[in-house]
Amino acid sequence: MNRPVRGLSLCFRGNTRVEEACEMYTRAANMFKIAKNWSAAGNAFCQAAKLHMQLQSKHDSATSFVDAGNAYKKADPQEAINCLNAAIDIYTDMGRFTIAAKHHITIAEIYEAELVDIEKAIAHYEQAADYYKGEESNSSANKCLLKVAAYAAQLEQYQKAIEIYEQVGTNTMDNPLLKYSAKEYFFKAALCHFIVDELNAKLALEKYEEMFPAFTDSRECKLLKKLLEAHEEQNCEAYTEAVKEFDSISRLDQWLTTMLLRIKKSIQGEGDGDLK
Repeated sequence: MNRPVRGLSLCFRGNTRVEEACEMYTRAANMFKIAKNWSAAGNAFCQAAKLHMQLQSKHDSATSFVDAGNAYKKADPQEAINCLNAAIDIYTDMGRFTIAAKHHITIAEIYEAELVDIEKAIAHYEQAADYYKGEESNSSANKCLLKVAAYAAQLEQYQKAIEIYEQVGTNTMDNPLLKYSAKEYFFKAALCHFIVDELNAKLALEKYEEMFPAFTDSRECKLLKKLLEAHEEQNCEAYTEAVKEFDSISRLDQWLTTMLLRIKKSIQGEGDGDLK
């Protein structure tokens, strides 16, 4: 009878030592954070995460990997991504998809701001959107998809951008709280159509007006009609004037400016120019 009890006590002793090591690594990590030694803090949290996994403490392990990622963000963006991915693997294994989605967004933001790899940022926003959709968090999913659409259009992946803008526009136009935003999404979808083909833009505009009658009276719809007319007449001055008039009331952001310039360049004889 003694042997199993002795083995059990050794096991408990072993676990206690691992738990103590976890606590020591976590304390060390917090001390490194105070000293702003972010790499050392990240490494210590990472070691704690691995020990938590030895103890089968999945939640604690994931939390430590997230803490490691947050520390590494300030010193080593790629290592931050590695730690956050490790946390995501644990959370998805536990069925915690909303938390996993949140960390995919953090990784996307690191790719946007630190590593400037837009393709990878898009992939993580798409994964976050998928997880949010699966959890019926449609508003959060739409936010991620709109990021994907904006970047897709910048990378000239217009069809992908159009599909997302139309999907989100359709989802929001019947919601009393969100329908005001629908005109913006249909406007952006129409601009993407316009860059590809003028006729496509005309047909799309007709479709959006039919689907969402409130779009017809919007400044965005009126601008699109003026731009289509100027483009058809190859009238660069009329195009520029319509954009200036719109901009004087609703300031154009960088994305809209870029798209409107791409359309303007398709007018005969128009060089690089600007919208002023």
